[in-house]
Amino acid sequence: MNRKKLVTTFRKFHKWPGIIIAVFAIHFAFSGMIMNHRSLFSGVDVSRKWMPRSYEYQNWNQAAVRGGFSIGEDSLLFFGNIGSWIKTNQGFTDYNQGFPRGIDNRKINQLIKFNGKLIAATQFGLFQRSISDKEWQSIPTLAGEQRLVDLFIRKDTLFILSRNYLIKSADLNHFQTIVLPAPEGYTRSAGLFNTLWELHSGELFGTVGKLLVDLLGFVTILLTVTGLLHFIFPKLIRRKKRISGTSGNLPATFRLNLRWHNVVGYIFVLFLVINTTAGIFLRPPLLIPIVNSKVGIIPGSHLDNNNPWNDKLRKGTWNEKLGIYIFSTADGFYAADESLSLPMIRFYSQPPVSLMGCNVLEPVDSTKYLIGSFSGMFTWDAVNGNVSDFFTGKGYQAPAGMSRPVSDNMVAGYIKDHLNNQWIFDYNIGIEPINNATKWDMPAEVKLKSPISLWNLALEIHTGRILEQFIGVFYLLYIPVAGICVLMVLISGFLVWLLAHRKKRRQ
Repeated sequence: MNRKKLVTTFRKFHKWPGIIIAVFAIHFAFSGMIMNHRSLFSGVDVSRKWMPRSYEYQNWNQAAVRGGFSIGEDSLLFFGNIGSWIKTNQGFTDYNQGFPRGIDNRKINQLIKFNGKLIAATQFGLFQRSISDKEWQSIPTLAGEQRLVDLFIRKDTLFILSRNYLIKSADLNHFQTIVLPAPEGYTRSAGLFNTLWELHSGELFGTVGKLLVDLLGFVTILLTVTGLLHFIFPKLIRRKKRISGTSGNLPATFRLNLRWHNVVGYIFVLFLVINTTAGIFLRPPLLIPIVNSKVGIIPGSHLDNNNPWNDKLRKGTWNEKLGIYIFSTADGFYAADESLSLPMIRFYSQPPVSLMGCNVLEPVDSTKYLIGSFSGMFTWDAVNGNVSDFFTGKGYQAPAGMSRPVSDNMVAGYIKDHLNNQWIFDYNIGIEPINNATKWDMPAEVKLKSPISLWNLALEIHTGRILEQFIGVFYLLYIPVAGICVLMVLISGFLVWLLAHRKKRRQ
């Protein structure tokens, strides 16, 4: 094939897929920039009435509730993505006073009683409140950690678990940050998924990397707009010439627009290709083959640090009978000695936990635990390793080869009150009473005061989940198909420029 035919072919691959993917590319760029600055946009909410019907809360679904406990004979305090509320025989009471503005600021991962106070661990910090207090108050922690994922108590000490560290305090004024010891046989490596995630967001290279990815978002929008203008300009020029007999300044503007499109494109094309390729592997189906893969740590990156549990911690508890701490991590369940000084030991038997992490870690007796995640709910004995399905009672058998990343029971939360009533909260179905427990309806007031955060809306757009209501399960193909289409546009556009540029240089 000669040069002219090559250029013609590449122009077609650049033009038509580019026009088709233009609107989606702009959505990718805008939503990605919002996701990269969660704290900045945490105070901005969007009413769920503007969202597709599947985003309306129904029956306490979508992780509305993560946990709760009794605070009186007829009072149940519960918490989750809707913040904290109190349920009594008379109804529901809003208990979110004092949290910063925005639903994202009151999403609670864990809430417990400690030293006569209520302590809440949220996405953006630690808060305290007495039952009689009028509002929550922020507690600054020693590590300045924001992504707090769990709380538990051992004797008179509160333990706070972030994604990176274990923090302990006896009085809520003084905090000690603990880097958990490395596990037995530890070798420095990182999950391929985590590496691609941080590469795609720019976090892999800290603030500079995130700003570069933000710049790539602006570049994507610029290339999309200038590309569409390049498609439209010839029609505008012909129309103006037909009406007024002259094309005026449009040809010069047309050439300037093309120059900007070409220059910005060839400068950033490699970065855009790398970022797009990384993004394709962050959603099923291409996520599935890489989810358990390990790679070396890139020197000097955000992942290159001395903390073996960086961004891996999810849940924790103290087992009095065994005299050990138990931690649920991104790498599985581990035991740590009382002094937190010896290498952590991986349990030989692992209950299944989805990639999204453990949502329920509740004791059944002195050695057994309820383990809940988007992989289901299981009863796990930490001593003999027995794992059984909570719903069927059958022993668990790990599937061979690749399998679905989630189960039919996507457990997001669990509550047990002082009367031993139990409720499971499924992400899709919502509240599921166990045995003879009473089901509660979700009142309009809770729905009205629980909008979706702008950050979560951006996430739904960026991952394509917002399309599920319109195209069903085929939304899973949105990211790989759109990503491949973007790669086709980028690579073909670069080749068109390269062939034309070389021809001009020879001339």
